Amino acid sequence: MDALELLVNRRSASRLAEPAPAGEQLENILRAGMRAPDHGTLQPWHFFVIEGEGRERFSQALEQGAIAAGEEEKAIEKARTSPFRAPMIIAVVAKCEEHHKVPQWEQLLSAGCAVMAMQMAALAQGFNGIWRTGPLTDSPVVRQAFGCRELDRIVGFLYLGTPQLKASTTVTVADTAPFVTRF
Repeated sequence: MDALELLVNRRSASRLAEPAPAGEQLENILRAGMRAPDHGTLQPWHFFVIEGEGRERFSQALEQGAIAAGEEEKAIEKARTSPFRAPMIIAVVAKCEEHHKVPQWEQLLSAGCAVMAMQMAALAQGFNGIWRTGPLTDSPVVRQAFGCRELDRIVGFLYLGTPQLKASTTVTVADTAPFVTRF
């Protein structure tokens, strides 16, 4: 699949199974994330690869975050089980800092671009994934689990694996009309 085809036909996949990226495939994904646009070369991101027993630790952090937030049992159960929807998750934290030339919002966008680049690199190698966020990204319990400082933000969890359903739909020029205005 060439780069343009990859970009215009990308779709998230929520049903993921083994195998997950490993070895050189995973290295390619992480290297793609490291090439995100980065004003000031701050490298304002940190990647946490969660797999194997790490999914259990992540499950516990999400569960405790949901409990601390006063969620109902259904939401707590969803938090507890979500790390097992894919064989691998990459949590991405924007390591923001005060900077005279690079505002925090640019640092957040850079970390977001890293997530997108990693998802595209996974897709280019035959894997897929889905970028998930939600209120637990702001949970003090979950933030502590990822070592977040005051200005840091969890920009999302990239669930990765082998897609179980074939993604369909091709975006056409007509599909872009509601989102594009010529200025």
